Amino acid sequence: MSISRRTVWKRAVALVAVTAAWGADGLMSARAQAPAPEEMMKPGPMTEAVQGKADAPITLIEYASMTCSHCANFDTQVYPTLKAKYIDTGKVRYIMREFPLDPLAAAGFMLARCAGDDKYFAMIDVLFKMQGQWAFVKEPMPALLAIAKQAGFSEKSFNECLANQKLLDDIDAVRQRGAEKFGVNSTPTFFINGQIHRGEMTIDELDKALQPYLKS
Repeated sequence: MSISRRTVWKRAVALVAVTAAWGADGLMSARAQAPAPEEMMKPGPMTEAVQGKADAPITLIEYASMTCSHCANFDTQVYPTLKAKYIDTGKVRYIMREFPLDPLAAAGFMLARCAGDDKYFAMIDVLFKMQGQWAFVKEPMPALLAIAKQAGFSEKSFNECLANQKLLDDIDAVRQRGAEKFGVNSTPTFFINGQIHRGEMTIDELDKALQPYLKS
Protein backbone atom coordinates (compact mmCIF):
# COMPACT_ATOMS: atom_id res chain seq x y z
CA MET A 1 0.00 0.00 0.00
CA SER A 2 1.42 3.41 -0.92
CA ILE A 3 2.01 6.10 1.67
CA SER A 4 -0.87 8.21 0.37
CA ARG A 5 -3.35 5.34 0.59
CA ARG A 6 -2.04 4.31 4.03
CA THR A 7 -2.45 7.89 5.27
CA VAL A 8 -6.06 8.23 4.13
CA TRP A 9 -6.78 4.75 5.47
CA LYS A 10 -5.58 5.76 8.94
CA ARG A 11 -7.65 8.94 8.78
CA ALA A 12 -10.72 7.00 7.72
CA VAL A 13 -10.20 4.54 10.57
CA ALA A 14 -10.01 7.50 12.94
CA LEU A 15 -13.30 8.87 11.62
CA VAL A 16 -15.01 5.52 12.14
CA ALA A 17 -13.57 5.37 15.66
CA VAL A 18 -15.12 8.77 16.38
CA THR A 19 -18.45 7.42 15.14
CA ALA A 20 -18.21 4.48 17.51
CA ALA A 21 -17.22 6.74 20.40
CA TRP A 22 -20.26 8.92 19.80
CA GLY A 23 -22.23 5.87 20.83
CA ALA A 24 -25.76 4.63 21.06
CA ASP A 25 -26.91 7.49 23.29
CA GLY A 26 -26.35 9.97 20.47
CA LEU A 27 -28.17 7.77 17.98
CA MET A 28 -31.12 7.29 20.33
CA SER A 29 -31.31 11.02 20.86
CA ALA A 30 -31.33 11.60 17.11
CA ARG A 31 -34.05 8.99 16.64
CA ALA A 32 -36.20 10.62 19.30
CA GLN A 33 -36.76 13.70 17.13
CA ALA A 34 -38.60 13.23 13.85
CA PRO A 35 -36.63 15.01 11.12
CA ALA A 36 -38.32 17.97 9.46
CA PRO A 37 -38.86 17.13 5.76
CA GLU A 38 -37.78 20.60 4.66
CA GLU A 39 -34.50 20.20 6.58
CA MET A 40 -33.94 16.78 5.06
CA MET A 41 -34.41 18.11 1.54
CA LYS A 42 -31.66 20.69 1.98
CA PRO A 43 -28.37 19.65 0.33
CA GLY A 44 -25.69 18.68 2.80
CA PRO A 45 -21.97 19.44 2.63
CA MET A 46 -21.60 17.80 -0.79
CA THR A 47 -23.33 18.11 -4.13
CA GLU A 48 -26.29 15.76 -4.05
CA ALA A 49 -26.07 12.59 -6.15
CA VAL A 50 -29.48 12.76 -7.81
CA GLN A 51 -31.45 10.93 -10.45
CA GLY A 52 -34.92 11.89 -11.67
CA LYS A 53 -36.94 15.05 -12.28
CA ALA A 54 -36.64 17.93 -9.84
CA ASP A 55 -40.43 18.31 -9.71
CA ALA A 56 -41.21 14.63 -9.12
CA PRO A 57 -44.00 14.16 -6.54
CA ILE A 58 -41.83 11.81 -4.49
CA THR A 59 -38.31 12.30 -3.19
CA LEU A 60 -36.63 9.07 -2.10
CA ILE A 61 -33.38 9.45 -0.18
CA GLU A 62 -31.21 6.41 0.47
CA TYR A 63 -28.42 6.36 3.04
CA ALA A 64 -26.11 3.51 2.06
CA SER A 65 -22.71 2.01 2.80
CA MET A 66 -20.57 0.51 0.05
CA THR A 67 -19.67 -2.53 2.19
CA CYS A 68 -23.29 -3.22 3.18
CA SER A 69 -24.49 -6.45 1.57
CA HIS A 70 -28.14 -5.41 1.95
CA CYS A 71 -27.37 -2.16 0.12
CA ALA A 72 -25.68 -4.13 -2.65
CA ASN A 73 -28.67 -6.44 -2.94
CA PHE A 74 -31.03 -3.47 -3.15
CA ASP A 75 -28.86 -1.87 -5.84
CA THR A 76 -28.60 -4.98 -7.98
CA GLN A 77 -32.03 -6.55 -7.42
CA VAL A 78 -34.46 -3.71 -6.71
CA TYR A 79 -33.02 -0.43 -7.96
CA PRO A 80 -33.23 -1.29 -11.70
CA THR A 81 -37.00 -1.76 -11.38
CA LEU A 82 -37.31 1.35 -9.20
CA LYS A 83 -35.47 3.36 -11.85
CA ALA A 84 -37.47 2.06 -14.79
CA LYS A 85 -40.86 2.22 -13.08
CA TYR A 86 -40.58 5.40 -11.04
CA ILE A 87 -37.43 7.46 -11.65
CA ASP A 88 -37.36 7.41 -15.45
CA THR A 89 -41.10 8.09 -15.59
CA GLY A 90 -40.84 11.28 -13.52
CA LYS A 91 -42.55 9.94 -10.41
CA VAL A 92 -39.53 9.70 -8.10
CA ARG A 93 -36.52 11.90 -7.50
CA TYR A 94 -33.83 9.63 -6.05
CA ILE A 95 -30.94 10.85 -3.90
CA MET A 96 -28.04 8.69 -2.74
CA ARG A 97 -26.29 9.89 0.41
CA GLU A 98 -23.08 8.39 1.75
CA PHE A 99 -23.16 6.64 5.13
CA PRO A 100 -19.94 4.60 5.24
CA LEU A 101 -19.86 2.11 8.08
CA ASP A 102 -16.12 1.46 7.80
CA PRO A 103 -13.00 2.89 6.13
CA LEU A 104 -13.31 0.62 3.09
CA ALA A 105 -16.84 1.86 2.45
CA ALA A 106 -15.53 5.42 2.65
CA ALA A 107 -12.86 4.55 0.06
CA GLY A 108 -15.54 3.19 -2.29
CA PHE A 109 -17.56 6.39 -2.02
CA MET A 110 -14.43 8.49 -2.57
CA LEU A 111 -13.75 6.68 -5.83
CA ALA A 112 -17.34 7.20 -6.95
CA ARG A 113 -17.05 10.92 -6.25
CA CYS A 114 -13.69 11.14 -8.00
CA ALA A 115 -15.17 9.42 -11.07
CA GLY A 116 -17.21 12.57 -11.67
CA ASP A 117 -20.86 13.55 -11.31
CA ASP A 118 -21.78 11.93 -14.62
CA LYS A 119 -20.17 8.62 -13.62
CA TYR A 120 -21.08 8.55 -9.93
CA PHE A 121 -24.00 6.15 -10.18
CA ALA A 122 -22.23 3.94 -12.71
CA MET A 123 -19.29 3.60 -10.32
CA ILE A 124 -21.60 2.88 -7.38
CA ASP A 125 -23.34 0.22 -9.45
CA VAL A 126 -20.07 -1.48 -10.44
CA LEU A 127 -18.75 -1.46 -6.88
CA PHE A 128 -21.96 -2.99 -5.55
CA LYS A 129 -22.08 -5.63 -8.28
CA MET A 130 -18.44 -6.56 -7.60
CA GLN A 131 -18.67 -6.12 -3.83
CA GLY A 132 -17.61 -9.69 -3.13
CA GLN A 133 -14.33 -9.15 -4.96
CA TRP A 134 -13.13 -6.19 -2.87
CA ALA A 135 -15.24 -5.61 0.25
CA PHE A 136 -14.71 -8.92 2.01
CA VAL A 137 -11.17 -9.89 1.02
CA LYS A 138 -7.91 -9.77 2.95
CA GLU A 139 -6.23 -7.28 0.59
CA PRO A 140 -8.98 -4.99 -0.74
CA MET A 141 -6.85 -2.22 -2.28
CA PRO A 142 -5.46 -4.16 -5.27
CA ALA A 143 -8.99 -5.31 -6.10
CA LEU A 144 -10.32 -1.76 -5.78
CA LEU A 145 -7.53 -0.48 -8.02
CA ALA A 146 -8.35 -3.07 -10.68
CA ILE A 147 -12.01 -2.02 -10.65
CA ALA A 148 -11.07 1.67 -10.72
CA LYS A 149 -8.82 1.13 -13.72
CA GLN A 150 -11.77 -0.34 -15.60
CA ALA A 151 -13.61 2.91 -14.86
CA GLY A 152 -10.78 5.02 -16.30
CA PHE A 153 -8.60 5.65 -13.25
CA SER A 154 -4.84 5.37 -13.44
CA GLU A 155 -2.88 4.22 -10.40
CA LYS A 156 -1.86 7.86 -9.91
CA SER A 157 -5.42 9.22 -9.99
CA PHE A 158 -6.55 6.33 -7.77
CA ASN A 159 -3.92 7.20 -5.14
CA GLU A 160 -4.67 10.92 -5.41
CA CYS A 161 -8.37 10.29 -4.89
CA LEU A 162 -7.85 8.19 -1.78
CA ALA A 163 -5.41 10.78 -0.40
CA ASN A 164 -7.97 13.60 -0.71
CA GLN A 165 -8.59 14.51 2.92
CA LYS A 166 -11.22 17.15 2.13
CA LEU A 167 -13.25 14.59 0.19
CA LEU A 168 -13.01 12.13 3.07
CA ASP A 169 -14.06 14.83 5.53
CA ASP A 170 -17.02 15.83 3.34
CA ILE A 171 -18.23 12.23 3.06
CA ASP A 172 -17.97 11.86 6.82
CA ALA A 173 -19.91 15.10 7.23
CA VAL A 174 -22.75 13.58 5.17
CA ARG A 175 -22.68 10.55 7.45
CA GLN A 176 -22.63 12.66 10.61
CA ARG A 177 -25.51 14.82 9.39
CA GLY A 178 -27.57 11.71 8.64
CA ALA A 179 -26.90 10.29 12.10
CA GLU A 180 -27.26 13.45 14.16
CA LYS A 181 -30.13 15.18 12.38
CA PHE A 182 -32.13 12.33 10.85
CA GLY A 183 -31.48 9.35 13.14
CA VAL A 184 -29.77 7.14 10.57
CA ASN A 185 -27.98 4.33 12.39
CA SER A 186 -27.93 1.49 9.86
CA THR A 187 -27.93 0.88 6.14
CA PRO A 188 -29.83 0.98 4.00
CA THR A 189 -32.13 3.62 5.45
CA PHE A 190 -34.70 5.24 3.17
CA PHE A 191 -36.70 8.44 3.50
CA ILE A 192 -39.79 8.70 1.29
CA ASN A 193 -41.00 12.31 1.34
CA GLY A 194 -39.43 12.54 4.78
CA GLN A 195 -40.87 9.30 6.19
CA ILE A 196 -38.23 6.88 7.42
CA HIS A 197 -38.04 3.23 6.31
CA ARG A 198 -35.22 1.24 7.88
CA GLY A 199 -33.69 -1.78 6.19
CA GLU A 200 -33.68 -3.28 2.72
CA MET A 201 -36.95 -2.94 0.80
CA THR A 202 -38.35 -5.22 -1.89
CA ILE A 203 -39.98 -3.74 -4.97
CA ASP A 204 -43.38 -4.81 -3.59
CA GLU A 205 -42.67 -2.94 -0.35
CA LEU A 206 -41.57 0.09 -2.33
CA ASP A 207 -44.71 -0.04 -4.45
CA LYS A 208 -46.82 -0.02 -1.29
CA ALA A 209 -44.85 2.85 0.24
CA LEU A 210 -44.86 4.99 -2.90
CA GLN A 211 -48.44 4.56 -4.07
CA PRO A 212 -50.10 6.88 -1.49
CA TYR A 213 -48.05 9.80 -2.82
CA LEU A 214 -49.08 9.09 -6.41
CA LYS A 215 -52.83 9.12 -5.88
CA SER A 216 -54.52 12.18 -7.28
